[in-house]
Amino acid sequence: MVVERKFIEDAMVKNEISKYLEKNLIRAGFSRVEIQKTPVITRITAYVTNPGRVIGRGGSTIDALTLDIKQRFHIDNPQISVAEVKSELLEPRLVARHIANALERGINSRGLLHSTLRNIMEAGALGAEIVAAGKLAAKGAKARTMKVRFGYIPKAGDTTKLVNEAHIAAYPKYGAIGVTVRIVPPGTVFPDRVVKKIELPKSLEGAK
Repeated sequence: MVVERKFIEDAMVKNEISKYLEKNLIRAGFSRVEIQKTPVITRITAYVTNPGRVIGRGGSTIDALTLDIKQRFHIDNPQISVAEVKSELLEPRLVARHIANALERGINSRGLLHSTLRNIMEAGALGAEIVAAGKLAAKGAKARTMKVRFGYIPKAGDTTKLVNEAHIAAYPKYGAIGVTVRIVPPGTVFPDRVVKKIELPKSLEGAK
């Protein structure tokens, strides 16, 4: 029970740190965070599109961020490093934020989800799923769920940990929409199967 409680506490702390970094590093294009604890230090790696905004002149911004995280989350000797994301199309949080922003501008949801899924797969993903739930139509319409997916996305077991996932809320004029994006990045190795990249169907190839 002690070990199980520790895992739960670690997951909760990581989630809170992720929320904190997303709020404070949104202009830097925050995507995700990795946390690795050792007996001496806690390594926190923030993945962003613009590392310079996180580091600041002479490291002033990242130093202030490190101190705030240490005090706010009671973490001993945190060390923050910044990594630039290799492809925004393979980062679920960035993709979900793009979709949310487009929905708030009134972009057609069906075409948006299909074209985004196509772009993710063309970027090299082994599998991807996008779910939008809420007021997807004009004012007065009922809430509904739209889902598009392609490739391999495990739904149960330990292999689900290999799927990167993010959830963002969009707030267009006619009501809230929840956007969930799941991506299996290129090179992911599953213990139970070999996943190969397959050709996109014509319905996705023509999506705009």
